[in-house]
Amino acid sequence: MDITGARAWLDGHLNLESGRVHPVGPRLDRMRQLASLLGDPQFSYPVVHVTGTNGKTSAARMIAALLAAHGLSVGLYTSPHLVSMNERIVWDGRAIDDEALAEVLTLVAAVEDLLDARPTWFEIMTAAAFAHFADIAVDVAVIEVGLGGRWDATNVADAAVAVITNVDLDHLEYIGPDRAAVATEKSGIVKPGSVLVLGEVDPDLAPIFDAAPRAGIVLRGKDFGVLSSRLAHGGRVVDLHGAGGAYRDVFLPLHGQHQAANAAIALAAVEQFFGGNRIDDAVVAEALATVTMPGRLEVVGRQPLVLLDGAHNVHGAAALAAALDLEFPTGERTLVVGLLHEKDPHAMLEALGITRAERLIACPPPSPRALDPHVVAAAAVDLGMANESITVVDGVAAALASARSVTPSDGQIVVTGSLYLVGAARALLVT
Repeated sequence: MDITGARAWLDGHLNLESGRVHPVGPRLDRMRQLASLLGDPQFSYPVVHVTGTNGKTSAARMIAALLAAHGLSVGLYTSPHLVSMNERIVWDGRAIDDEALAEVLTLVAAVEDLLDARPTWFEIMTAAAFAHFADIAVDVAVIEVGLGGRWDATNVADAAVAVITNVDLDHLEYIGPDRAAVATEKSGIVKPGSVLVLGEVDPDLAPIFDAAPRAGIVLRGKDFGVLSSRLAHGGRVVDLHGAGGAYRDVFLPLHGQHQAANAAIALAAVEQFFGGNRIDDAVVAEALATVTMPGRLEVVGRQPLVLLDGAHNVHGAAALAAALDLEFPTGERTLVVGLLHEKDPHAMLEALGITRAERLIACPPPSPRALDPHVVAAAAVDLGMANESITVVDGVAAALASARSVTPSDGQIVVTGSLYLVGAARALLVT
């Protein structure tokens, strides 16, 4: 198949990211059989497996950068994508090209008829990533969980290092209903041979992680963490501590205090990958100085300032609001917000600090799961925003045009609420 045929074949499969529910429910049987028919490529290299309610993509990208700085060939699998599905499968910092993607999807398609049940879109992409990384013989693969952990398609791999960034409430239509249940799902990526790097610090959840079979565990706040985080031009300067003591004055070209915590988690994961040994300070500085996070407090325009942030749950929205107040406190703020239907618009807008914004432009993200933007607008009114400060538009391009027309040059436009919205906006704004 060429890339057009491969994409069409892939899109003919059930895509749970579109909001549809699998009739059989969460299970690994399909994925295990698919991986087996491909020769279990996920066992061809060591895996750093990353999950968490927030920060897992950021942590995964930082881990990949730190490993690559050691001269290793690194595969990186993340989801969802912002603009192109090729972004999900990365080798040594480069997204898979169309030719290689078509080739590996053709490989997966060749064994589909041998399966007992039809795989999902995400299972196929995960299998393709595993197979591609085996074909190019990576030294290590950093694999981000799609949803939860225990039943996620990526969990056919056995992690050398299992990373859990944090635990909060999200995707409760699939996992929940409380933080303990979410923690249990996420702890499912920890295998008997894994070293667990745990970023969650809630002592009430500790027994869940203590019960997970593992080869070892390192804890945020005890074995690693953030000593200090200071604003700097274009990001932050952080002091981190890990297995061998402090790593001081590390420049992180990212906005948001939460990225310092993600960097500490990533550093601890790579230390454990190398047997718990300290990493050379110069390697840490080199790697973290090159990290980029598209769609995560990303500045994509000036006059007015335009920021994209894929905050898609209450915890992420609160982190975004805190970062804006600390790092971008001046100028009239226009929020461009689009939510998915499973999100509580009142909780999301309150966490975003809607009453501190001058105006809201509500639009639907390009997803079948989009929440009616009029519902978002009504929630803003309930929270105290004046009707005349709210605009409802039908599409992302119209929302950006409207935001530019009403925001002064010394103001700021913040696009958030859904990665689908942010991805569509980024495709229009970044060339």
